[in-house]
Amino acid sequence: MKKIIYIVIVTLLTVSLLTEFFVKQFGLDLGSWSWIGTWVSSPCALLLGILFALAFGATYETFTKLMSKKMLQYSVIGLGFGMNVNEAIASGKEGMLFTIASVFGTLLIGYLIGRKLLRVESQTSYLISAGTAICGGSAIAATGSAIHAKSDAMSVSLGVVFVLNAVALFIFPYIGDLIGMTMKQFGMWAAIAIHDTSSVVGAGSAYDQLHPDMLASEGVSALDVATTIKLTRALWIVVLALITPFFFRGEGQSTMGGKPWYKTVPMFIVWFVLAILLHTYVLSNADLIGEEAASVGKSVCGGINQLAKHLITLSLFFIGAGLTRKTLKAVGIRPLIQGVSLWIVISVVSLGYILWVA
Repeated sequence: MKKIIYIVIVTLLTVSLLTEFFVKQFGLDLGSWSWIGTWVSSPCALLLGILFALAFGATYETFTKLMSKKMLQYSVIGLGFGMNVNEAIASGKEGMLFTIASVFGTLLIGYLIGRKLLRVESQTSYLISAGTAICGGSAIAATGSAIHAKSDAMSVSLGVVFVLNAVALFIFPYIGDLIGMTMKQFGMWAAIAIHDTSSVVGAGSAYDQLHPDMLASEGVSALDVATTIKLTRALWIVVLALITPFFFRGEGQSTMGGKPWYKTVPMFIVWFVLAILLHTYVLSNADLIGEEAASVGKSVCGGINQLAKHLITLSLFFIGAGLTRKTLKAVGIRPLIQGVSLWIVISVVSLGYILWVA
């Protein structure tokens, strides 16, 4: 019975996500059936996987582990087709030093809170810190794959990050409104303090809707500022994924095994970088391939990027399905405390910087 339920859930998730993809990509009008493609979200997929694991235990264990690993890796590659090197670098010049300080400062504070204070398991602690430092689930996917993180470490860290994302999406616009932040200030704060790009986009859009007059007077959108800065920070996935294996050299399956450094570079990261370069300098370069071809190239890259985001959502079910009761017994509440504590610290520090320094 549990295998049938597993297959049904995976089928429903796949159909829904593909439906939403085709609706967005090709403008399909499903009329009253549009709900088919809108009911699945990242937290929903992860929650379904966790609930299934808790109710039925491990099911199709080999397949689940394979899908949770490979689908994430291929999805990270696909995300590269939505990033432009020149725009990201240009938007990041203004706050480059703060970006560097915030990324590595978050990792350091996360290490102190998670490992030294709360004694959270090393992989889980690091993944929570990485997700907080850069861009939530995508950073966890990249760094987790780079160190062959255990499924329970991935599940717990993703769970913590998505819970905080959901909270931030609702409370950040109202906090910004309460303290009178400008569009640019809120966009910067959301990009730094909210984990996932999707929640950053949602919060930026909500702030624009709260302040239509400010949007018109300032001539800049919180959504545009937040999205651009968040994509700039997302480039640090490459750096983090490359250096992460060095932090786990002595830990069993994550060890580098005495290999030369260049052999420890995960291939999906190499393809991720190539995807960014291909999108920036070839497929969307009108000077190189012409206006018409560049228009087609941008459309193709946009489609790949959207599909990758949907695959990440689907992979969250497989990751959640690996979080069984046996695993939970070894987890406890400490990872959540680490995630909340680290999130509060980063939110307050970044807010102070934006209001009084930037």
